[in-house]
Amino acid sequence: MATTRVDAPVFSVAKAHKAQTCLSEKIIAEDRLPSKIKLVAGIDVSYGDEDAVGAAVILDYESLSFVECQTAVCKVKFPYVPTLLSFREIPAAVACIRKLKLQPDVFLVDGQGLAHPYRCGFASHLGLAIGKPTIGVAKSRLIGETKKIGEYVFLVHDGQVVGSVVTAKEGTKPVYVSVGHLVSLATAVRVVKDCIRGSRLPEPLLWAHRIATDEKTHRKLNS
Repeated sequence: MATTRVDAPVFSVAKAHKAQTCLSEKIIAEDRLPSKIKLVAGIDVSYGDEDAVGAAVILDYESLSFVECQTAVCKVKFPYVPTLLSFREIPAAVACIRKLKLQPDVFLVDGQGLAHPYRCGFASHLGLAIGKPTIGVAKSRLIGETKKIGEYVFLVHDGQVVGSVVTAKEGTKPVYVSVGHLVSLATAVRVVKDCIRGSRLPEPLLWAHRIATDEKTHRKLNS
């Protein structure tokens, strides 16, 4: 009997970028979250040898006290390609979010939102996937130039405001805040500032990063 060979599909960067452009047209950069935020979540993904470890951590918005966390581990099936990191991180992020017993009002995501060459970074991609308000909080600038207008420093790319530069205190490195989905830039900046304490990063992301990293280390030690 003849054996039919089925080749694995060839990954196409061009098609993935086209998908991002299509997704970007669905992003809603307007506030669709409660006027009074009660719960805020942080989302981060850490990587082992072949696994992605996602962490979702919910904090009380007013006190920033711990409420709930969930983790999830997924095999990495997508190659590392700059500007396409969301495709690698979405599976683990969605998996841990689905395990949450409570539903936060807004998610802070370790990554870009609209401040992305194809206007759809991890925060926007995730927001569209789960249908929830998301905010991109990135530690480095991917695109754009800074422009100060009044007390605010915006990130401008191709004549469009794609984000804002937020500095916790003078002399520290900033974070780059951008709309993910279902939130305005003004609200995104306010939420991030409300969640910052002593560090440059907002507390929900500090928690998520620590838990994702600890889980990755624990799995490695016990493998």
